[in-house]
Amino acid sequence: MTTPPFAPVSEHDVLIVTKQLGRPARDVIGIAARCVCGNPTVVSTKPRLGDGTPFPTLYYLCHPGATAAISTLEATGVMAEYTELLSTSPELREQYQAAHEAYLADRESIEHVDEIAHVTAGGMPERIKCLHALAGHALAAGPGVNPFGDLALARATWSPDVCTCPDYLADTAPLDGQAPA
Repeated sequence: MTTPPFAPVSEHDVLIVTKQLGRPARDVIGIAARCVCGNPTVVSTKPRLGDGTPFPTLYYLCHPGATAAISTLEATGVMAEYTELLSTSPELREQYQAAHEAYLADRESIEHVDEIAHVTAGGMPERIKCLHALAGHALAAGPGVNPFGDLALARATWSPDVCTCPDYLADTAPLDGQAPA
């Protein structure tokens, strides 16, 4: 088993993620990547939600700037382009298969859920279905783990090295005397 690459979540983190998503954050168990300012960029979610629903997306992109930039890539046909790359490059297929296996190992180290035992996110390992999931995995696991997440991040107008957090996140006071995330 592996140890998933994320830090523990605080109540303040959950408050920030709730504001980022515009809805209550559900079953967040860690922050897998952070903005340079410290705000969550990728959350890790339980493989089985509190209501019993299987949830295959372990790494969920929550940063508004990152989400918008990746949405732009999806809207401009990048998934079709990457699917073509996947079909023509044995090296990328091999790397994408390894990314799929790494994702499964991370999730399994938290909890085994029969219904999603061989399912990852983003279409891995056979297709490119969701660049948000692939970019989230790439940010969480680091460069070189998910080739299509890396490609999407390299092409996006957003960078994990530059804070673009909305002003409303700065107004979120920590809970219970905790330091800001």
